[in-house]
Amino acid sequence: MAGCHSLIKVFEFNQGMIKLIQTFNQHKDQVTTLNFMQISKQFISGSCDKSIIIWKQNQNNLWSYQQILNEHNDIIQCLIINTNEDLIISGSDDCTIKFWINKNEWFCQQTINDHSKKVFGLSFNQQQNRVVSCGYDQYILIIEQSEQNKEWKVIQKIIDNYGYRICFIDNNMFTFSPKSQEQISVYEMNNNNKQFTKTRDIPIKSGSDINERFPLQYINQKSILVSKNGQYVNLIRKKQNGEFLIEQSIHFGINSLYGTMSNDGEYLITWDNKSKQIQTRRYKEQ
Repeated sequence: MAGCHSLIKVFEFNQGMIKLIQTFNQHKDQVTTLNFMQISKQFISGSCDKSIIIWKQNQNNLWSYQQILNEHNDIIQCLIINTNEDLIISGSDDCTIKFWINKNEWFCQQTINDHSKKVFGLSFNQQQNRVVSCGYDQYILIIEQSEQNKEWKVIQKIIDNYGYRICFIDNNMFTFSPKSQEQISVYEMNNNNKQFTKTRDIPIKSGSDINERFPLQYINQKSILVSKNGQYVNLIRKKQNGEFLIEQSIHFGINSLYGTMSNDGEYLITWDNKSKQIQTRRYKEQ
């Protein structure tokens, strides 16, 4: 799936070859985020038109929209889905994080209002009982689900620079990418007080960063962190000893740069405003 202004374009992707099969124009403004649901053959989209749309695949492998969620009052910046695909979490320019559950149809079960400015990034931990968020207010929030009533609650607020991208590596570690800086911060949980603190910085190639698209992504299968920073996509390997080492920095010569890596880490798909092409790169063991 690719957002193209207010359109969503659906591509068939086979052995690196790309073929356009469908185009949708349901959104009324720029599409900001797209996420697949692997089990239920659905995907979700968020947009500057303040809406989230749930799309479903039929028997002919074609897609149509199922439900529109309109509870946010501003641009949808980020969406994440849990592994069971029964929880969607959304972050918006309206400063809220909303938790959506599915009971025959999707509805908003809970709203967190602890950010005072735009919410840029969200990520689940491995166990999926914690979420980390980052926003324009320079806060990182650690949000945990209660075992008793299943409600989500902010258990820690961290002040850092503001940044667009944040990503859990496992249950006890997450990485945060401050805007336009030549480093990524690593936060780890202290086993005694269960609080996250910054333990180190990973040096990276960056330059000025002007857009919040292209989320930080950790590919567990290959132990690779995919990080868009300015004009670069940095591919960072997590070693067995816990060290992070840059394996490759791909320079695109422009910071209007969007993309994602496949779940198995085999393909990196990008689009940039210089080449104006969808580019496919394949993983090759050195």
